[in-house]
Amino acid sequence: MAPPFGWWDTEGQKGTPVIVKMENPNWSISEISSLDDEDDDYQFPAASPGKKGARGKNAKQITWVLLLKAHRAAGCLTQLVSGAVGLAAAVRRRIASGHTDSDAVASPQEESPVLRSRFYSFIKAFLWLSLALLVFEVVAYFNGWHLTAAEMPRLVLPSSFDFQGLLMSLYAGWLSFRVDYIVPPLQFLADACVILFLIQSADRLILCLGCFWIRFKGIKPVPKSATGDSKDLESGSDDYCPMVLIQIPMCNEKEVYQQSIAAVCNLDWPRSNMLIQVLDDSSDPATQVLIREEVEKWKQDGAPILYRHRVLRDGYKAGNLKSAMNCSYVKDYEFVTIFDADFQPSPDFLKRTVPHFKDNEELGLVQARWSFVNKDENLLTRLQNINLCFHFEVEQQVNGEFLNFFGFNGTAGVWRIKALEDAGGWLERTTVEDMDIAVRAHLNGWKFIYLNDVECQCELPESYEAYRKQQHRWHSGPMQLFRLCLPDVIKSEIGFWKKSNLIFLFFLLRKLILPFYSFTLFCIILPLTMFVPEAELPSWVVCYIPATMSLLNILPAPKSFPFIVPYLLFENTMSVTKFNAMISGLFQLGSAYEWVVTKKSGRSSEGDLTSLTKDEPKQQRGSSMPNLESIAKEDLKPKKESKRRHNRIYRKELALAFLLLTAAARSLLSAQGIHFYFLMFQGIAFLLVGLDLIGEQID
Repeated sequence: MAPPFGWWDTEGQKGTPVIVKMENPNWSISEISSLDDEDDDYQFPAASPGKKGARGKNAKQITWVLLLKAHRAAGCLTQLVSGAVGLAAAVRRRIASGHTDSDAVASPQEESPVLRSRFYSFIKAFLWLSLALLVFEVVAYFNGWHLTAAEMPRLVLPSSFDFQGLLMSLYAGWLSFRVDYIVPPLQFLADACVILFLIQSADRLILCLGCFWIRFKGIKPVPKSATGDSKDLESGSDDYCPMVLIQIPMCNEKEVYQQSIAAVCNLDWPRSNMLIQVLDDSSDPATQVLIREEVEKWKQDGAPILYRHRVLRDGYKAGNLKSAMNCSYVKDYEFVTIFDADFQPSPDFLKRTVPHFKDNEELGLVQARWSFVNKDENLLTRLQNINLCFHFEVEQQVNGEFLNFFGFNGTAGVWRIKALEDAGGWLERTTVEDMDIAVRAHLNGWKFIYLNDVECQCELPESYEAYRKQQHRWHSGPMQLFRLCLPDVIKSEIGFWKKSNLIFLFFLLRKLILPFYSFTLFCIILPLTMFVPEAELPSWVVCYIPATMSLLNILPAPKSFPFIVPYLLFENTMSVTKFNAMISGLFQLGSAYEWVVTKKSGRSSEGDLTSLTKDEPKQQRGSSMPNLESIAKEDLKPKKESKRRHNRIYRKELALAFLLLTAAARSLLSAQGIHFYFLMFQGIAFLLVGLDLIGEQID
């Protein structure tokens, strides 16, 4: 029964009101009071005379407060349970669908099924061995045989050969075997990986110090011919407007072709001094029609643009660019700018990049920074943004300022055509044609400039499948290139320090050693040391140094600081893909030649849409509408059944997840706290990635 509202008029009423307000709910407990205190039989033993119900009432108040706290805790627990149930349902649906990473049909250029499964078979065998060792160690632990190598003399073998005696003999043999034959090579490999880890960490620290020095001194590339103030330089007020060729290579990218063509056609540059080539390698006839019609409509509006299509996609992007550079009219142009299909340059892009070439005949490349329109789309894009912000803010800027060399990013850059020709032009020998041309130009003495304040917007892959394929290409290609260009680097006439930087830092340390030690140290050696405790891996290697390096990586993107732990775990998870790609490229395996166009979503920033709306005449705004009749005709033609997209299950990541969780369970027997938590959370990260729960979720 609810208490009466006139209780404050009753002088003889006993009881103390309690007003409790909840934070979120729409109701509140306005009053709690006892009208029947005289009927209460409960008394505290120490209650003083004259205050019969005082302590009882205080206990009731505390009870209500505790109940309210319990209600809050129950609400939090309900949310956790709901999230866990939703996650379990997603996992159940994912497993029930049965789509694995081996379902995709391999193209002729890809590796054979036997080669594809070799790495997975190794991890699976390692997992089963770890499970067997875990069971063996648990049995030994509960029988009191869990001894270290120093305590082995204390192990008394039984004289009888019953089942328990046989197990004890086997365990003693296992102790002797691992101490004599497993510990020495494992400890040597662990120490070697720790040394490589420290060298790579020192390299990263030096890069961060160089970036800090650039910021502290306000160092910024300035055109040699500049005489005005900084505002004039930023706005590109120089009258220097040479002939510029602009190339937009694309392949079956119907989601982004309109916005990229529109952004390039709106560049602030004399139309008589520029030519736009839309280099379409699309194999889909409907996409070809859409792109061709878009080009024709911009051409009718006066844009200097033309459409090129290759029937044979020889050489992928490199072959496309090479074919376009063989056109007879290219000789009339001095510079060439490249934008991938999802890139949207700002109107002043050319006016802020091309003036750096004036009076600087040694300059071969000006590279701009990338920015991302979908960096906050999901957890995967946030983690990619951290990596790429460090790459552009630190690596590219420091190398460009102090070495005048860095890897060309393949897009959002301006090349001097003479430098391209001097380097031998585009070659189709690797899947990283951009890095290839940059290395060859550097060996011929050309210098590069990186502009950190000139940004070009683009997209990040939103699904793990697309990101995984992109990273495979980015990490197998450099190893292909290293094999091919190492003799040229050694024979080149550049200085000794530049050769050393190119071989040891650019290729070996950052392209080979980094994925090697990341996978070997954290996915192989660390779990092994749980089963072979005589081989030690210090806690600072497992926790403190990786946390410090992650903190340095996240400094260029300070808003991403809450994601520092997921970033650390995800980078270790991606080491599997990067290591596999590195091995494929180094030993010229089948997947090293795999080229898959990164899937685009067609997202555009509001700033771009607003600027295009303001700048375009009214007839241009309507000119980007496709010809629906022609598309309908194409759709009526019989077509092959298109592939449906699915979230997939990645077997290597799942196998490593169970391996790390098994090692975490084994670490409990040795009471290794930091190692247990690292292995547990890293195993969970592998599990989430293996079930494709980190990126875009496809219904």
